[in-house]
Amino acid sequence: MAIKNYTSKVPSVKSLAEIQAELAIHGATKIMTDYENGKATGITFGIEVNGVVAGFHITADIDGVLAVFKKQNIKADKDQAERTAWRNVHDWILAQMAFVECGNARMEEVFLPYLTDGKQTLYEAYKSGQPLLPECEVR
Repeated sequence: MAIKNYTSKVPSVKSLAEIQAELAIHGATKIMTDYENGKATGITFGIEVNGVVAGFHITADIDGVLAVFKKQNIKADKDQAERTAWRNVHDWILAQMAFVECGNARMEEVFLPYLTDGKQTLYEAYKSGQPLLPECEVR
């Protein structure tokens, strides 16, 4: 089965705008986009948790999508990988927001692996053997 959204025609800027709107509707207080060579590579947003704004960082792994294209023998360029990566981030975030709306989880709960101290996410810290992140506050 081919990677989801491998034929997406939705520009990454549209996916990003829809992601930002969805996060804002659900309480994000700050939203920032990371760029590399003019291309969006990640999104960082803040959610107020117990009176403190906690930062969360999610990337769109365009090179990872390119690797999947190659493995699945999908003929596509880096622009298609960018559209696919951001549309998949978009779809995943919207699915998480539906989960939150149903009362199954809180917003900070579904994004917990992406909690960041500005250098690494909680998952990256865990993966490297670090049990907890230091200060995780966004100001």
